Amino acid sequence: MKIKNILKKFWWLFLIAFLVGGFIVWSANKPKTDPKIKTYTVKRQDLVDSLSLSGEIDAAEKVSLRFQTSGLLTWVGVKEGDIVKKYQVLASLDKADLQNRMSQLLNTYSKTRADFDQSRADYTDSDLADLSDEARETVKRSLGKYQMDLNNSVLSVESQALSLKYASLWTPIEGIVTSIDAPLAGQNITPATATFEVVNPKTIYLSATADQSEVTKFAIGQKGVITLDAFEDKTIDGVVTAVSFVPKTGESGTVYELKISLGASELGDLIKMGMTGDINFIFKTIEDVLTVPSSYVKTDNGSKYVYVMRNKNKEKQEITIGETIDGNTEVISGLNEKDVIYSN
Repeated sequence: MKIKNILKKFWWLFLIAFLVGGFIVWSANKPKTDPKIKTYTVKRQDLVDSLSLSGEIDAAEKVSLRFQTSGLLTWVGVKEGDIVKKYQVLASLDKADLQNRMSQLLNTYSKTRADFDQSRADYTDSDLADLSDEARETVKRSLGKYQMDLNNSVLSVESQALSLKYASLWTPIEGIVTSIDAPLAGQNITPATATFEVVNPKTIYLSATADQSEVTKFAIGQKGVITLDAFEDKTIDGVVTAVSFVPKTGESGTVYELKISLGASELGDLIKMGMTGDINFIFKTIEDVLTVPSSYVKTDNGSKYVYVMRNKNKEKQEITIGETIDGNTEVISGLNEKDVIYSN
């Protein structure tokens, strides 16, 4: 009677104990599964051999222009943002002193030339024949001195002509003036203190880098699709125009520069120097094929096989494979869609 009362009162405790005990027994006898074994369901998909590279907008025609002589900056004819033509003069130094110097040198040249001509006129070949050997050598040395003086005078005039030429700074390319160190006239400058930068926006391109395992895939003419970070909803067609033969300097690893031209785009002048983005290349596409992860494919005496589950037993199934792209392998025969394969 006492036991009955206890059972009635604490029946739920006995039920819990029974369930817990049953669970422990079931867990102990459950088939062990190796957690390292993975499964994959065979499916059809497209195999795409693609590669995405990061890059930055640069320009093939860009120059930093400086005066080659020091002097007083007397005229600046452009400002930042101006569009300039090829060979247009941007600024000039004070030419008054340079011109005075040129006048002096021309006067010296005229005098030296007259002295030279007179010396040649004073001595003819017949006159030299009548002189002693010692006197003849003296005359020849004198004529040589006049010749050297004339040569030096000519060089001085040519040098000063270059100084006058370099007193005007002109651009060898058309484009946009992007930077001016000395925008105001009236400053004394040196070749290191007045820089004018010009960029031709018609020559912009995307400069991307590929490492040594990637660069071998590229050739001039390879097409890709560019997406700039500033315009994520827009795409631009790109074409590889150059593949560097030597590694790019200043990089932490061994990478090679690719120059990619930009096709026509509605973005137009909105694309600026230094903008960053990515370009995606597709080298090959194999459509709608059976695929399995390459790690599931094993090799035995040259034959390829996978493990499949049939009738609750894991079996070795020989397969014929095609291409392997980006970690996935094409299965030509030996498997069907929705077959389940095992990693080992």
